[in-house]
Amino acid sequence: MVQPLIIALDFPKAEIALDFVKQFPTSEQLFVKVGMELYYQAGPTIIRELQALGCQIFLDLKLHDIPHTVEQAAIVIGQLGVDLTTIHAAGGQKMMQAAVAGIATGAKKANVRPAKVLAITQLTSTSEQMLHQELNINTSLTDSVDHLAQLAAASHVDGVISSALEVPHIKAATSANFLCISPGIRLTGQSTDDQVRIVTPAGAHQLGSDGIVVGRPITQAPDPVASYQQIKALWEAK
Repeated sequence: MVQPLIIALDFPKAEIALDFVKQFPTSEQLFVKVGMELYYQAGPTIIRELQALGCQIFLDLKLHDIPHTVEQAAIVIGQLGVDLTTIHAAGGQKMMQAAVAGIATGAKKANVRPAKVLAITQLTSTSEQMLHQELNINTSLTDSVDHLAQLAAASHVDGVISSALEVPHIKAATSANFLCISPGIRLTGQSTDDQVRIVTPAGAHQLGSDGIVVGRPITQAPDPVASYQQIKALWEAK
């Protein structure tokens, strides 16, 4: 995986998502995110259809349950041949270890490469105020993210999903090879929507993110292909 720009296919129907992807030349070799909305509507069929179009897949289902349940779900995900998948670090070390084991078991069963497992630290819609007042977590947002990232690394998870703002702290707390994939990406002057901890594509690059996830700035743009190319150029700029 080489610093991907991942397009979040947050669409309500498979047909819309597939038509969207078909706008792009096949030479682009898109990396796309299938989240809860699309997967719950279309199921594993959408994964196979996107793979047939040459897409790499980030299946973002954010598993969070008791270890046994997560492991059984991860076995199913592991058989799909996706490239990335997610769990919640807040589920704890045993749950994260169960997810990693389940992915490996499923991949071996299907004879495919295991997905890299990424742990959610704190959602990019979470603010410091929300962390304290609603979640009753009294540490700082940065300390909470660093702690969860360290716990994920100790659980043999491949990396985390986090705001680019936290990447330097996470890399320092774990290792340079610990993956940090960053949502909450917006161009200067764009609406933040429901995101709080946002960064520009160039800012994410400078902060050391290993990949970025971009949804509405591309999918809702008047010209999605042009918007994708603009964001990609900013993200990949040296």
